[in-house]
Amino acid sequence: MRIVVTGIGIVSPLGNTVKTFWENLTAGRSGIRTIDTFDPTDYPAKIAGIAEDVSPHNMDNKEQRRHCRCTVFAVEAANQAVAQAGVELDREDPYRCGVMIGSGIAGIDTIYDNCVKHDHGGPRRVSPLMIPTGITNAASGYVAQAHGYMGPNKVIVTACATGSHCIGDAADAIRLGKADVMLAGGTESTIIPFAIAGFGAMRALSTGRNDEPEKASRPFDLDRDGFVMGEGAAVLVLESDEHAKARGAEILGEIVMLGESCDAYHIAAPREDGSGPAAAMKQALTLGKLNPEDIGYFNAHGTSTKLNDASETQALKAVFGTQMPPVSSTKSMHGHLLGAAGAVEGAACLLAIEHGVLPPNINYETPDPECDVNIIANEAREAKIAFAMSNSLGFGGHNASIVFGRYD
Repeated sequence: MRIVVTGIGIVSPLGNTVKTFWENLTAGRSGIRTIDTFDPTDYPAKIAGIAEDVSPHNMDNKEQRRHCRCTVFAVEAANQAVAQAGVELDREDPYRCGVMIGSGIAGIDTIYDNCVKHDHGGPRRVSPLMIPTGITNAASGYVAQAHGYMGPNKVIVTACATGSHCIGDAADAIRLGKADVMLAGGTESTIIPFAIAGFGAMRALSTGRNDEPEKASRPFDLDRDGFVMGEGAAVLVLESDEHAKARGAEILGEIVMLGESCDAYHIAAPREDGSGPAAAMKQALTLGKLNPEDIGYFNAHGTSTKLNDASETQALKAVFGTQMPPVSSTKSMHGHLLGAAGAVEGAACLLAIEHGVLPPNINYETPDPECDVNIIANEAREAKIAFAMSNSLGFGGHNASIVFGRYD
């Protein structure tokens, strides 16, 4: 059974439609800017990839205020994807339509706000909605409610590998016969003081280019100094090719296979030799019955941190050797969307296959000898490709590598 994509929806620092996102991505535009949603004066990192507000047609203003920002993002992205796919619930069995939309730190804004209210006003100030809207499955559950999808609904939380794992497991749910249609992806919104302070305390964030935000995220560049937080969501509509063709849907691409592994090494740092990601990449190729040379584009996890980019380079070398495909990290433009990263970057892979254009890795100015990858430096590249691979590597050693393909 082949699992195909028939709809894509995106909310991101590069735009809140697939068209705008793709135009900005291939033009090499940065969506990173100075934080203006709160005063960042006292914070070492003062920049982020901030998505513009959205207003889903199926959430009124009151409903939007009740939910976390990441849930609103997920609903909007799902709406876009379903509209493009043309899925009509009255022609489907709702118990065979499911949702898997994960998040790394879902509800952190709601939980933080209620903590402040509790500390200043006591227990009576805590909202009765804090738990149901702040838990990690809130977005996936609400998207199902909004669309009437009563099939498999679960959330996978693997930090920055979440989006890719959700897509891979949703594809497996269809392969196993549990569903006909799945909405899959990731959503995240963590541009709040509490989260910026937490990641800042880890010394994970870029702090050296607060005065020129668009140049701060520079994966694989010698002068990188940390990642830039981003926010947004991406949702894909998945179904079997038989189901898609039976209802006359346009097929945008194929989910070939997900590979996964764990570093089992450290709570945050990756293994320096890249053996964990390499194992996930090799598994994806083996299960997908592909050879390394079949991959025409590689969307790297590429966070712009010293450790990640160097270890991922070792993984790429271990898998591809001297036949490394063109590589870019689109985080150079939209920042690191944490649990939504794999979904947004998976969408970028599908669009690269569809349009025959490989997104650039901007801000690549000074090559790093430890990161000698086949970089798509600063400008997009035209190339007709059949397969693209994306890495998502999460804190805790969670590794996901997913292959997307052209559907012929």
